[in-house]
Amino acid sequence: MSGDVFKLGVVKFGCIGAAPLLDLIFDERADRKDLEVRVFTSGAKLDPDSCVGPTQMVIDYKPDLVLSVSPNAALKGPTKSREMLHEAGLPTITISDGPSEKGFYKKNEEGKKKKSVLDKQGFFILYADAMIGARREFLDPTEMTLFNADMIKILSNTGVMRILQEKIHAVIDELKAGKDPKMPTVKVTAEKAVEAAGFTNPYGAAKAYAALKIAEAVADVTVKGCFVEQEMDKYIPLVAAGHEMMRAAANLSDEARELEKSMDALLRTPHNKKGVLQKKTKLGDKPA
Repeated sequence: MSGDVFKLGVVKFGCIGAAPLLDLIFDERADRKDLEVRVFTSGAKLDPDSCVGPTQMVIDYKPDLVLSVSPNAALKGPTKSREMLHEAGLPTITISDGPSEKGFYKKNEEGKKKKSVLDKQGFFILYADAMIGARREFLDPTEMTLFNADMIKILSNTGVMRILQEKIHAVIDELKAGKDPKMPTVKVTAEKAVEAAGFTNPYGAAKAYAALKIAEAVADVTVKGCFVEQEMDKYIPLVAAGHEMMRAAANLSDEARELEKSMDALLRTPHNKKGVLQKKTKLGDKPA
């Protein structure tokens, strides 16, 4: 740490739904005195050459913790970045989608999966953060931003972003205290997300769970539309259907949050100026 300020570096390759606002969830009111955040990105590209530059910039920044976020962290570009961060000795947590699992788990001699992560590195696998319908005949900038807006809404309403907030917050606290942190290696299932969301209304929890399961299913549809089907009359309806599914899931997640608001039981987890994580449910109460 530089004095009393914790330096958090965030490196982004390409985009998943969790990426656009990830760096802001640790200082939502921009008033924390204990935290400094810097973001480095390759833009839309994921190839090794595009990933090396931002990774070197975050290394030069000398952060106390690095968050790396990308689609499919098993690809060569994000993998090269993790190796560079490992060689630099920087504690790193990767946030990625379902296909990244093969980058974090290897099969042992018995054919069973085991964790395979570099020293001082952790990860989150977000199954609901599904692939976009990336076909040129369908995907334009407007469609792309709308899909990600729906995805952000789902991840936020259902508890996925809260899992990231709370578990990464715990690592930051341990590092600030001079401890060797236990890095998270978390498969963010629908069950774990809904529990973290803190629903009190069972119908709200059910709607949130439904939203997450629909979002998970989007990947099966968009992957088929992007990589399996090669005829336009087959792949265009598929990618369009995937986006309609994501929109329906976003609406369900909104309904879940509205049920909690109607009961004045919505869980909020703000930070104070010193970086302490607080909680409240009643709208008129102060967080504590």
